[in-house]
Amino acid sequence: MYATQALTDLVPLADELDKNKVTPGVLGFIVFAALAAGVWLLMKSMNRHMGKVDFEEAPDPDAVAAQATAGAGSAQQK
Repeated sequence: MYATQALTDLVPLADELDKNKVTPGVLGFIVFAALAAGVWLLMKSMNRHMGKVDFEEAPDPDAVAAQATAGAGSAQQK
């Protein structure tokens, strides 16, 4: 059975529905609530993992070399 045949079989059912009363229903709410709970759990987990990070940035090698050169130059002038 093709998808177009399945859709044409469902078209008469759509005429019976009141177009002013069609809502997502309970299933739509359950899916939305599950997605919201999943996002909340992921954010909670991310905050916990980010709290464990102990990050100290290493100095830039170019800046260290420039400071060493500048420091050596000023020491030689004294």
